[in-house]
Amino acid sequence: MKERIFRTSNSLFPLVLRLSLGGVILPHGYLKITDYGQTVAHLTHDYGLPYLIAFLVVIIEFFAPLFLLAGAASRLMALLIGAIMVGALPYHWSHGFFMNWFGHQAGEGIEFHLLALGLALAIVLEGSGKYSVDRSLILKNQMAYS
Repeated sequence: MKERIFRTSNSLFPLVLRLSLGGVILPHGYLKITDYGQTVAHLTHDYGLPYLIAFLVVIIEFFAPLFLLAGAASRLMALLIGAIMVGALPYHWSHGFFMNWFGHQAGEGIEFHLLALGLALAIVLEGSGKYSVDRSLILKNQMAYS
């Protein structure tokens, strides 16, 4: 099981993916965790999420990108972010496809969520890639068994 989670190549492709997803999601998570009370109130009252789910959304959106940037358990972290993006789709579907660039919509569309979901899926499939904690762990493990 551990091998499946941490297994990765030495490719730059997954590095670009995880830096992109981590770099985009981290500011969202930072805003949520620094205004935790307001965020949880919004998620529970406006979206009707249970407190536990709202708590997990905040925690995952802050900590998972940090792990992604380091390349640590990237498959798992991307899977968690992907789950949040899938969960967000129904709440944004009614606002259409596009983000609310000019304030003409009642809310944000789904384009951001689809992009993040695509990046997350690619990381789940490819792993962390070059310059990652995952790669270091696998190499260290392989050397220990050699």
